[in-house]
Amino acid sequence: MNPTPDTALFREAVSRFATGITVVTCRVDGADHAMTANAFTSVSLEPLLVLVCVERATRFHQALAQTDSWGVSILTRSAEGTARWLATKGRPLENQLADVGHYYGPTTGAALISGSLATLEVRTVATHLAGDHDVVVGQVAAIEVAADSPGAIEGRAPLLYYRRAYRHLDEPESLP
Repeated sequence: MNPTPDTALFREAVSRFATGITVVTCRVDGADHAMTANAFTSVSLEPLLVLVCVERATRFHQALAQTDSWGVSILTRSAEGTARWLATKGRPLENQLADVGHYYGPTTGAALISGSLATLEVRTVATHLAGDHDVVVGQVAAIEVAADSPGAIEGRAPLLYYRRAYRHLDEPESLP
């Protein structure tokens, strides 16, 4: 056990926690803003709350601070290219979703990624300062869950992140 944790050791430790991959979006002044996030989780069932952690030094943080509405798309393994693109620092803001299949949520107007396992439309209820990030808590305003059909589990498997790499479930038949 290392009694004096440091950034490198912390990153190594938390890289061993497998997470799902989401794209979080918002729309400000007609422009779509998006980021790939694995720091997303459900918080409460009553009311329905979720949270996402957003680095304060990013364009996305600036955009999210200007609106109270955002979208979350839970990605499939086939959306790895989208996840990589929207995690690219310094990518052009204008038309960043041009090559990404998406539609606009009817409740918030936030872009949602087509073909996702599920999408949520969310309204911010609280923001908490947490180191170099903000923890943004939102109340779920709308939910869409993709239907699974027999034999379609392989295409509906989630995209995961583990040990600093995108991963896929090796055993798709284990999905419900």
